This record gives sequence, C-alpha cells and structure tokens, in this order.
Amino acid sequence: MRALIAFALTVMVGGSALAQSGLDRLTQRDQLFGWEAVGRLDIGRAGYCTGVLIAPDQVLTAAHCLFDAARAPVPADDLRFRAGLRDGLAIAESGVSGYAVAAGYDPARGMTAQNVRRDAALLRLVTPIPSATAAPFALHGAPAPGQRVSLVSYGSDRDEAPSWQRDCGLLWRQEGLMAFDCDVIFGSSGAPVFARSGSRARILSLVSGGTTEGRQVAFGMDLPALVEDLKRDLRTIGATPATPGFKRATVGEGRASGARFARP
Repeated sequence: MRALIAFALTVMVGGSALAQSGLDRLTQRDQLFGWEAVGRLDIGRAGYCTGVLIAPDQVLTAAHCLFDAARAPVPADDLRFRAGLRDGLAIAESGVSGYAVAAGYDPARGMTAQNVRRDAALLRLVTPIPSATAAPFALHGAPAPGQRVSLVSYGSDRDEAPSWQRDCGLLWRQEGLMAFDCDVIFGSSGAPVFARSGSRARILSLVSGGTTEGRQVAFGMDLPALVEDLKRDLRTIGATPATPGFKRATVGEGRASGARFARP
C-alpha cells in the first residue's frame, strides 16, 4: 500500500485541455447555481488554489496551498477567497483573517501518504459570505464502495471560471486516503470532491494532488474528524498564541506564486 502510494505520487505532470476531459465550464450565472460556495483562493499576486465554503466565514482548502516555495506560511493578508469567480466576476469575496493547518502536516515532507492524510486547512474570512449568496456545503460521511463523485475546481488552463466534472469515481479508500479517477491539474489543489446526499451534494474529500500519466488519478483524504480538529484550532487563533498542531499566518512570513498543486 505505502509503496504504491509513494510511486503514484511521484509522477505528476501538467494537465489536459478542457475539451478533452469532459469538464463543463460554469460560465453563466444559471450554470453556477448551487456551486457558488466553490471559489478561487488567490495567493499573493499570482498564486491560487481552489477552496470551498463550509460556513459563511470558513473556507476549506489544501494545507500545502498555504506554504511558499521556502516552506514558510503564507501571510493571511496575502489570501483572498473569491466565491463563484467566473471571468473576473465573483458572487462574493473576502480577505482572510487567519487560518489553521491540520496537525501533522509538514510542508518539508512533500507529498507523502502521511501528508496527504493531513493536507487540509481551514480559513476564517474577514467578511462572512451570506448563505443566501453562496450556501456552504456540509461534509459527507464514509463513501460506499465504488462511490460516484463529482469535482468542481479551477486549474492552470481553466482558472477564469470553475470547471465541473459531473461524474468520476472512487478507485479505492484505505487508511484515511482516497483515490479518484477525476481530472486534476495545477490549481485543483483544495478542490472539493462531492458525493450526492439527498437533494444536494456534500463534500467527501479534497484534492491534495494527483497524476496525469496513463490515467487521471486524484488523491484526497478522509475529512470529518480532520475538519472538527481544524474548527477547534481555528477558534483559538487570535485568542492565544499558535501551538503545535496548527500554524497561524502573520504578515511578513512569506509569499506564494503560481497555480498550486502538490509536488513530490
């Protein structure tokens, strides 16, 4: 299991054209309906990942998006979440006042199995985005074998509007890790993997990274317990000093650039 993961995570390369992947570009307002809570997380002047609202003032994304090339935390002031961004227009947007990174995530270790399991972070927005504008998504529980999923993300060749892959599947799940045959590329980091639950999709996992050689494979993690810990840690930011288990971003700690995607 570990050897397989280690090999798979070392063959990531840049992506594919939108027309070749079965992705739908959500350009019109009516196409975006229901997906407004997915947005682009802009990092500094040139970097970005994908993020998703799980509360009016909380955005879930990949932890590795919040570290620069020197593995220093990106300042919260350098982050901006733009919900439903398409062709320069966002449904709503806000700066970030602070964030928590999952305990055990180590940017110096790259894309190991342990890091993928912990590759999640929770951001607190300066200005909450009303649910009537962009309804936050709830989390999904454990997936069923062969679970069908969908993915909404931004990417390095599709960064001006979200792209929706309507159907891809869970390949396997083991020891807190999941693999999906979904189309991912630089910028897809932090993108929510959705599973249908009743009348609305729920977040099953987040994209940590993936491969594009031979077949499309995206890697993610189990979320429920991880997100509960992140919520607890986020509540302490601003009230107490940062402690082991999460990192607090402050002005001047570093910058990031380019579409983000986990590298070995």
